[in-house]
Parts: sequence; structure tokens; C-alpha cells
Amino acid sequence: MTFRALIAEDEPLLALGLQHALAEAWPELDTSALALDGITAVQQALALQPDVLFFDIRMPGQSGLEAAAELADAWPPDRPFPALVFITAYDQYAVQAFEAQAADYLLKPVQPERLRRTVQRLQQRVTAPAAPSQMDATLAQLRALLDLPAAAPARLQMLQAGQGMQIHMVAVAEVLYLEAADKYVRVCTATQEYLVRTPLKELLPCLDPEQFWQVHRGTVVRADAIASASRDASGRLTLQLRQRPERLAVSRLYAHRFKAM
Repeated sequence: MTFRALIAEDEPLLALGLQHALAEAWPELDTSALALDGITAVQQALALQPDVLFFDIRMPGQSGLEAAAELADAWPPDRPFPALVFITAYDQYAVQAFEAQAADYLLKPVQPERLRRTVQRLQQRVTAPAAPSQMDATLAQLRALLDLPAAAPARLQMLQAGQGMQIHMVAVAEVLYLEAADKYVRVCTATQEYLVRTPLKELLPCLDPEQFWQVHRGTVVRADAIASASRDASGRLTLQLRQRPERLAVSRLYAHRFKAM
């Protein structure tokens, strides 16, 4: 039986080396699909729906972790999520982070014996029926990997938002949600909207995680601003805020935050 893999690796020679190594370790695996960045990897994976994903953690534009999280959110609910292997040159990701083994990892340079063990695990996963909890385990591990601790920056108290020749001082205590928009981040209070140039992924560590919840790759919302969460017929969640009319989408990666107590 033939299985299909997608390799996302921004260094073509390393991708070619992994293709050759997999051809020896797993001849039945089709490794012809390649992507050189995370954005392309998500697009190709959704189009091809492969059985196995090999994602380099560090890629330009979008990391392998971010790409896997976006893919998990967009994956068709009636299809089992592919077996996931991360490739990294940094063993900081490779100790406690992968103990659950919802996703596996390979250290660069890939060693034949380590690859054989990974292939054995992958073969067991793709030939066995997917357990209902497999997707939950993968999502939980991706959340943990994306939230690996770093040095905690000082908490933001004010945001400086430029508008024409003026700079508006926006108190973080008044912010209801932040949303990535092209090269800017929309900062929304109850009555106003501002634009800041600092990327959302740089702002997020400066916000109190008890007060501000990430609910989507591009959306962070103040928890006490949420009035309700609603699920539609397809299982997608949206949030209604207390002081804003628009509804905010919740990605599958963060849906675990909204469960009845």
C-alpha cells in the first residue's frame, strides 16, 4: 500500500537528503511533494491531504509549528489528521516537548537509526484506524510547543498608536481585542479602533495571559469582554463581545478554552 508524504524544508539539499533517506527506510512512501516555506506547506497539505507531514520548525515567513497549527485548524473534520514529524537543528524542542508523541521529531542532521525508529512509529499510525482523541492530542501538543517559555517581558500598560501626525496613547486596560490586519494590528476598544505596527506575535508576550486570550492565529481578546461563545452546525465557534457588535472566530487550536464548567 502506498502512502503520501509532504516535506516542508527551506533548504533544498536537506529536503533532497530526507527524500533519499526515506526512500531507503520506507520505499512505499511517496515523498515527491515538497514545500520551501510554511505558507506553501499549508496550501499543499490541504490540496494533497497526505498521510505524513515532515515540517522543518524554522522556515521563512511562517514556522513549521505555526504552519502545523494553521493546518490543524483548517483540516477537514471528516479526515484523519496526518502523522506529524518536525525537523529541527535545535534540541530545545526535542526533550520534554515531544514526550506525548502526538508529533514526532528528527534532529538535523538526520541519523539513519533515528529515522528508522520514526518510520516504524509512522507506519503504525497510518495503518491503524485514527483514534478519536488523536486530533485532540495533536492540538494539545502544538499548543504546548507554541507556548514554550521564554524570558518574560514587562507587561504593557499603554499602546502608542500613530494616526496621521498624532500618536494616541491607548490604555491596555481599555483594549477589548487585537487583530492582525496586513502589516498592522487593529487595537479595538469599546468605541475606537487604532492601528499599531508592532506584530501581534511580539505584542502577545507583553500582555497578561490571564486577561488576554489568544483565540485565533491573528486574534487576541480580553477574557472579561466576552459575553458568549456559540457553535454553529459545523462545530465552528464564534464569540460575542459585551461592548462590540462584531463576532470573533475561534480557531480549533484554541476551542478548548470554551467548555461549560
